[in-house]
Amino acid sequence: MKKESKIYVAGHTGLVGSAILKNLKSKGFSNFILKTHKELDLTDQKNVSDFFAKEKPEYVFLAAAKVGGIVANNTYRGEFIYTNLVIQNNVIHNAWLSGVKKLLFLGSTCIYPREAPQPMMEDSLLTSPLEYTNEPYAIAKIAGIKLCESYNIQYGTNFISVMPTNLYGPNDNFDLEKSHVLPALIRKIYIGKCLENNDWNSIQNDLNKRPIEG
Repeated sequence: MKKESKIYVAGHTGLVGSAILKNLKSKGFSNFILKTHKELDLTDQKNVSDFFAKEKPEYVFLAAAKVGGIVANNTYRGEFIYTNLVIQNNVIHNAWLSGVKKLLFLGSTCIYPREAPQPMMEDSLLTSPLEYTNEPYAIAKIAGIKLCESYNIQYGTNFISVMPTNLYGPNDNFDLEKSHVLPALIRKIYIGKCLENNDWNSIQNDLNKRPIEG
């Protein structure tokens, strides 16, 4: 990419998207297209189509997704598979239609089978059953990977997929019930230390920022 290339980071306020944006800015890139969910609903096919037709980004980082921990995945199964499929389909298809030079799709390690040999290898994909609790999310992500692969084969696009593992950091979800393991564990340890030291002000500040129920 050139420093002046037009870059669209989908999901730029989330954990991965904000990290990608920060990294790109640190390397001198500045021509970004950034839209919040309120400004651009990626589940709305017409809005996404109009956005790509108007803005014509050269490069796309698809970090937008409905995400959560085991409880959220297992509770909102329909929402997780539907929302992620629609977001992926809309963005990837319109990236092709508008002539995007390169797209990076964020997958997930949950795409690999529950009993996959360790360490996990790429050739384990689709070889045996997935972990049931987050199966809908995993299936949506697999569909996104295969959509990129299929467009590359049929249309000659340059759409690649990467699988981030056990991420945590700024802009993560620290909800004790719906977050992933690492952020929930970090918050529990922090609150536990505050309780041990009778640091009620810090506990109150934590709850004001991030209520237990999210």
